[in-house]
Amino acid sequence: MNLKPNTIYHITTLAAWKAQLASDHYTTESLKEEGFIHCSTKEQVKATLERYYSNEKDLLLLHINSSGLLADLKFELATNGELFPHVFGKLNKSAIVEIEKLI
Repeated sequence: MNLKPNTIYHITTLAAWKAQLASDHYTTESLKEEGFIHCSTKEQVKATLERYYSNEKDLLLLHINSSGLLADLKFELATNGELFPHVFGKLNKSAIVEIEKLI
């Protein structure tokens, strides 16, 4: 599907972010294991946080301008029937427009 909202979101830990501060790109274990970086639309962030990060602390929400991505962005059907944005490659930090600290 070729649906591209202007902003997509990626949830990460402060530790994972800090470990990659010197790089121009951000990457995840899911990119190595599944071939893409998991992201969410604005409407999906809350449920994603509740589903996968309920016991995590020191979380960051990366606000990503999808039109600034150098890697491919595809919306794919998840097991819950929703379309989620997936970034197929390293996330160029120049596409990150805001880093929000989550409570």
